[in-house]
Amino acid sequence: MRSFWGIAFLLVLVGCSVHRPVPVELPVPVPDRYLESTAAPGEPVAQPWWHIFEDPALDRLMLQAFGANLELDQVLARWQQAEAAVRSVESARRPSLGLDGQAGRQRQMTFLGPVTADHYSLSVVAGFELDVWRKLASRSEAARREQAAAAADVEAICLSLSARLADLYYTAVEQRAQHALLENTIVSYLDILERVERRYRAGIAPALEVYQARQNLAAARARLPQVEARLAAAEHGLAVLLGRYPQGGLAGQLAVLPAPAKNYPLGVPSQLLNRRPDVKAALLRVKSADNRVAEAIAERFPAFNLAGGYGGGADTPRQVFASPNIFWNLLVNLTQPILDGGRRRAEVDRRQALFKELLASYQTRVLEAFREVEDALAAERASREQVAQLQARRASTSAALRLATDRYTLGVSEYLQVLTAQVLHLETESGLLSARRQQVADRISLARALGGHWMLQQCRQSRNDSVIFPTEDSDHDK
Repeated sequence: MRSFWGIAFLLVLVGCSVHRPVPVELPVPVPDRYLESTAAPGEPVAQPWWHIFEDPALDRLMLQAFGANLELDQVLARWQQAEAAVRSVESARRPSLGLDGQAGRQRQMTFLGPVTADHYSLSVVAGFELDVWRKLASRSEAARREQAAAAADVEAICLSLSARLADLYYTAVEQRAQHALLENTIVSYLDILERVERRYRAGIAPALEVYQARQNLAAARARLPQVEARLAAAEHGLAVLLGRYPQGGLAGQLAVLPAPAKNYPLGVPSQLLNRRPDVKAALLRVKSADNRVAEAIAERFPAFNLAGGYGGGADTPRQVFASPNIFWNLLVNLTQPILDGGRRRAEVDRRQALFKELLASYQTRVLEAFREVEDALAAERASREQVAQLQARRASTSAALRLATDRYTLGVSEYLQVLTAQVLHLETESGLLSARRQQVADRISLARALGGHWMLQQCRQSRNDSVIFPTEDSDHDK
């Protein structure tokens, strides 16, 4: 018996582990540089990424979105659930203490006749589970990592929210620019139509040219409702991100798309694993699953529980704690599962399979993160080249339209040349606006793919409610 107690207390002090943590490795080494990047790595952007556009209206919308977005509310509530789960799990590692009181009256028959007796008792009951096999410790570590993963989810939704809001904002800017382009084009087409009608009345131009000019004008006017609908849809989407019913006028009046800087600091590829909140969350969930494996294995070993009580009992309340009526007890409870039909072994296998699934998901998420950066870099390069080509084409179509209009006014050429030049110039101008909008979208995609560390601080400042937000170190692997 002495040897048994000595071994038991030694195990408690040492805290034997029945599972060795599995190292989380990547399927392939992290590259030294990004494939699509030709510039020096530079330090990654530390501030909120949209500040590169220097747009106060966009800054205000971001603050409003972080303060009122309902998707962010959902993710924050999930983090609060995980935080409460940590406190609940941690409580199992501490001693429990409670009061047990009884008061009763009993009547029974004896040789001397019926006897009625009162009894009162009050005791303090304590319990504590010895975490010999680190079952409780593994459960606690799993819960803390799940909480940290939930905090990373908050970062991820903030990053996603900022990208979607900026995308809708600049979609609205593009549509306003497209609308202005169509209005200017319609004015120009009206001027050409008046010239054609004057020539027709003078008997110089055939009626066909009048119909062609009117057709071109009607085609330009027909595009306006589509642009207005896309502008309205962008503003409605912004309203929902701001936690409001769809409404217009939220995106300001800016009608000029910004020109993104040529180079955006990327940092080195190894920094991406720490800057991407979705990657951090996936890694934390892998480690949490490994802790759950350790917990399931420990469930197959004996459980040691200490229980004790101290109190008193008597026939009257005043005598409950009188010296002769005091009682106490101290128990050591050992529970060892013997036959369970293979349930515990199956649970270990299930959690090990879940660990493998999450590990593969994490590795895939890492590869996808690098793919997203490379795709964004390639798209930026392509959109930059497209803008340059369309600018050169616009110069040519603008000159061609002026020349065709002058030649038609002088009666040197037919109206068909003007008609063709008008259509080509409008399509080029509209395509250039779309290309510039895509260039901004590619920069947004790149910023989203690179992640960052600004999200929690920005969201907390926007809501002015630091109590419900994860702390700065919530995403650390504790």
